[in-house]
This record gives sequence, structure tokens and C-alpha cells, in this order.
Amino acid sequence: MTRSPVWHPFTQHALEPPMKRIARTEGAYLVDEDGAAILDAISSWWVITHGHRHPAIMAAIQEACEAYDQIIFAEYTHEPAEELARGLIEFAPAGLSHVFYSDSGSTAVEVALKMALGFFHNAGRPRSRIAVMEHGYHGDTIGTMSTGERGVFNAAYEPLLFEVDRLPFPEPGHEQATLDAFEAACRSGQVAALLIEPLVLGAGGMKMYGAALLRELKRIAERHGTLMIADEVMTGWGRTGSLFACEQAQITPDILCTSKGLTGGALPLAATLCTAEIFQAHRSSDRSKTFFHSSSYTANPIACAAAVANLHVWRNEPVSDRVAALSDLQRTRLARFEADPRFANVRQAGTIAALDLVVPRGGYLSEVGPRLRAHFRARKLLIRPLGNVIYLMPPYCVTAADLDRAYDAIDEAAGLVEKGQL
Repeated sequence: MTRSPVWHPFTQHALEPPMKRIARTEGAYLVDEDGAAILDAISSWWVITHGHRHPAIMAAIQEACEAYDQIIFAEYTHEPAEELARGLIEFAPAGLSHVFYSDSGSTAVEVALKMALGFFHNAGRPRSRIAVMEHGYHGDTIGTMSTGERGVFNAAYEPLLFEVDRLPFPEPGHEQATLDAFEAACRSGQVAALLIEPLVLGAGGMKMYGAALLRELKRIAERHGTLMIADEVMTGWGRTGSLFACEQAQITPDILCTSKGLTGGALPLAATLCTAEIFQAHRSSDRSKTFFHSSSYTANPIACAAAVANLHVWRNEPVSDRVAALSDLQRTRLARFEADPRFANVRQAGTIAALDLVVPRGGYLSEVGPRLRAHFRARKLLIRPLGNVIYLMPPYCVTAADLDRAYDAIDEAAGLVEKGQL
């Protein structure tokens, strides 16, 4: 086999086998070059919501291709972007009124950080600090790495990163420590925003906390005039059981970031939504107050058309019922492991299920991680553990039989690890 020149993300090529090529996708499955159907139990890194190649979204892309390619968005607008913005404001928590487009979850968060600092700068009362929760992950650009957990992921890039105020993760029974730390940080008067993944910290290990704590963090932020940025890149579009995770806390963040499921996972697109107050802080006859951010592909019309079609799917199909049904399926199947000593911290948030395999050395670099991936891969399952943390986040079209196969493979893997055979 000819060696590929492709450099894959989060891949140690010295240790990984050559990658299979995927020939096509359908529903909850990837079909590889040999015709094998692989259950996509993690929605291809959390992006596919309804299933691969949803007909309505594919049709919208094809139709948009007949009229559009890329259009400069600093000089013109177009109907897919306008319709999508109106729809996002309709779907999002009440009070968000403006939409800024970008290309990925990372850029959506970068936009949010710049909006927050720009808001205070333009108001003549600059603030320079960002508060975050430990174990968070917000992307791999410089700003998002700065606000995410520090460690092996970004040690080489430390000279580029800025400091933030880190709040302890609200472990059960210790939630007040998180609230107290945020209160103390805000007293400095320098915290522009709290950047947070609502309810579930994804790449940090699928760590979960309650809506009551999120609501109280918002109250503290409001008392101190600090903005809240909700990073709903992963948690949005039904993953936690509601359309956006913030709904469960009955809050509206000042800024909300969305990507991944925005187009149903079909094309890359991101949006950062904000309140009228933040927009107005940048609207001025003084050109120096302009929001200076863009990318060449801002608001790509074809991607926007895919996202508009995704909104139509949410309006016209029983997506909420599918989310609820999948949440129930996950709950009943997780129950088999709740008293299983091979696992710890069996947990769920809506359609997301996670559990920690008990091994001598846990964490993202746990040696069991690659072995688990190989085990699942051999069983035609795309399950990509975060070290010893095994999680399932499938598309909403997944069947009970699909899930049974995934959970049986998890059970089998734990047994093999226990026997020293994996």
C-alpha cells in the first residue's frame, strides 16, 4: 500500500495502523472501501444529528449549488444567510438578537471572546479577564486553547497562550466551591466573560453537572456585569435532551456559540449569537468600534442552505420525539453497568451516555484507550474513548439493535481488560 501524505487530526501516525477509506455514508453508518458497514456511535465527532445524508439537507445543498458558490460577506448578503439568522433567533433562547457567522466551533468561540472584550472596550470600561471551568475544551485555535484545559494537548504552544481565571469543576457535593471561586474572580471587576460548556464538558471527559449550578453562575455574572458565553458547539441541537442545553437552566446567555449540528453535520458552519446590547456596542459612526473579524468563507451560501434545511427538519419532523426516545434507550442500556465494579461514574445527559472504565491509569493518555479503539474497530463500531472514558453519542436515527451491539461490545471490552487480554 502506498503511504498516504495525509496528516490526520489527533493521530499519532507512528502508532496507528493505516486508515480505511470510507466510500459512502448512510443513516447511522459509515461504509468502508471493503463494503463493511460501521456504526457511527459518536456521530463522526459529534456533528451528525439526524443521520448521515439526511435527504432534505442533501437536496438543499444540491439546489444551492445551482445558484451559489462563495460570496464576499463583507460587501453583500444572501437569502440563505438571512433566513438562517432569522431561524436561529427563533430557535435560540429568547433575548439573542444578532448572528455572526464563521466556519467552526473554534472560530465561533474566538468570535465570542472578541465580542466580549470589544463590548467593554467600546463602552470605555475595558475588562481583560476570561473565566472558564477546569477540564473545559473550546477548540484548538490560540484563544480557545488558552481558555481550555492546559496539558499535553497544548504544552508546546504555551508561549502563545494567555492566562484565564479557572473555576474548579463542580464535583457532586462540592458545587459551592465553583460558585465561590467565580464570585471571587468577579470581585476584581476585570472579568469580561465566563466561557462555559453548559451541562456537559465534552472533550474534557464527558463531565456532567446540573442545570441549577449553571443558573446560579448566570446570576453571579449578572450581579457583577460579567457576560456569559455558552459554548453550545457540542451540547446544542438536542444532544443533552433539549434543543440547547441552556434551556434546562432557563437562562439566556449573553453570547451563544453553535456549530457541529448546525447543518445536521453535513457541512462546516458556525454561528455566534449575541444580545442587542453587545451588537450596539460595536455599532457606531466611529469606525474604530467596528467588529474586526472575518474569514474568507464567512456565511458560505451552500452551508447556510444546509443549515436552513436543518431548521426545517426540526420544525417538520418529530426530532424532539427521536431525541427523547434515544435518551430513554441510552438510559435503559446504561443501567446494566450502574453496579458493575469494572466501571465508575456511569452517567447520562440526554442522548449522551458515558462511563469510566476502571483501570490503574486513567485520563486521556491512558494506555487502554488505543486498545479499546482497536477492539471497537474490529467489531465495526466507531467508538472513540477519551482514554478510559467510554461514551456513546449516536445520531438520532440509531436503532435499539444498533445500541445493543455497541453496549455488548463495551461489556466485552471490560471483560477482556479485566482478564488482561486487552
